[in-house]
Amino acid sequence: MAQVIQERRGLGAARNAGISAEDRAPFGWAPFVVLFLVGLVDRVEHSLLSGVLPLIQAEWGFSDTLAGSIPTAGAIAAALVVMPAGYLADRYNRTRIIAVVVFVWALATMGSGLAAGFAMFYMMRVVLAAAENIDNPASGSLLADYYPQVNRPKVFGWVRITSYLGGLGTILGGVLGQALGWRTAFMIMVVPGILVAVLAWFLKEPPRGFLDRVAAVGSKEPTPVPKPAAAAKGGAVEGIAKRMPGPHFKTQLKDVLRVPTLVLVGFSIGLLTIGVAGVFFWLPSLIVRRFGEDAGTAATISGLITLVGVIAGTAIGSYFAPRVHSRFKGGMLVLAGAGITVGASLLFVVLRMPSLLAYGVLLVISVAIMSISIPTATAALADTVPADSRGLGFALLQFLLTGGTALGPLTVGVLSDLTGSLLTGISLTVSPLVIGGLFTLVLGRRFYDRDAARVLEAARGETPPT
Repeated sequence: MAQVIQERRGLGAARNAGISAEDRAPFGWAPFVVLFLVGLVDRVEHSLLSGVLPLIQAEWGFSDTLAGSIPTAGAIAAALVVMPAGYLADRYNRTRIIAVVVFVWALATMGSGLAAGFAMFYMMRVVLAAAENIDNPASGSLLADYYPQVNRPKVFGWVRITSYLGGLGTILGGVLGQALGWRTAFMIMVVPGILVAVLAWFLKEPPRGFLDRVAAVGSKEPTPVPKPAAAAKGGAVEGIAKRMPGPHFKTQLKDVLRVPTLVLVGFSIGLLTIGVAGVFFWLPSLIVRRFGEDAGTAATISGLITLVGVIAGTAIGSYFAPRVHSRFKGGMLVLAGAGITVGASLLFVVLRMPSLLAYGVLLVISVAIMSISIPTATAALADTVPADSRGLGFALLQFLLTGGTALGPLTVGVLSDLTGSLLTGISLTVSPLVIGGLFTLVLGRRFYDRDAARVLEAARGETPPT
């Protein structure tokens, strides 16, 4: 009896009676909360730098060029580690990987606060940026194994939304840095990092692909959840060092690239990220130049537009995704592609609004429409990539996101210098958004149903994964 109670109370444990095809959150909501907190700590720790940067430059006197190179170097390091991170996520305990990575974030943040000079500080920020990309493939793979297809738009949407909450870190960095000093700001953020790492460590690892098999069978009767092999024999719970069987990296990558939905939607999201990163990096500057507002006001307006628009769009996408998906072929990607295309087209018009009020209101609407794709596109990838390769699939997506984030601001800057107009540079960068939306709407949706059916067919023909 004590063992039963302990299993039931485990963080992220399944119901003792088993899981049926009608269960919407068979492992409870604790995994969602923990992974949301992981994403939130990630963004806050990453964004502290922008809030305290003036204070650090005042102490060490390094140039704007060196300051601007920190996120670029971090993006390069992140791009280098993300694909191996996906490969590891498909073979080792994902909750333990995330716990270790979050703990490394906390150490890198501590190192930033204790840095004796600029070189050490620079290295700590690059380490942090690289480590941030290691958890993404594991997180995406876990969400697909914790929650069934019907709930994936909601959980993916709200966990992914943390990527857009970096403004919280900027605000915290500025306030704490001004009041207590920039080093103290970094040291304070070590605490939530360690606490979230502990939560992730005790989160139970779900069996890979088990929910796919339950959905494929479609039984309303509870199916017992398989236990890890070590636990079944009375040994310790599977640790991070226990390797899952799987093909060689190159072989698995080739298999993943044969999933048309992943390739097309990933390409589309990569283009979307170039446009979004470019537009919103330069948006405060555009408001200053067009409407004569001071930098603080422009930054506040830009941050509120992004925050309100993204939250509204994620909520809309999460609500309508199951309803649209049941009525249209590839409905999940119909919603994503239409949102990106319509929202980006509206953005092109909004950028030329002469009134700041109309500019702000319509920009929120444009961002909200585009953000419908956040829950729908990522959930579609979880549905169409086999369970034993989802880590690598999400790693490929993160690689494209990282590249888009690095290229977007630079692209706008180059186009602005070439044309002599920041507005023109931003407007030209909107084009990739429209192209990405059309790719998703016209091509991605054509393959979704077939790829999703193959995942379920493979699950139906297998014994419950361990």
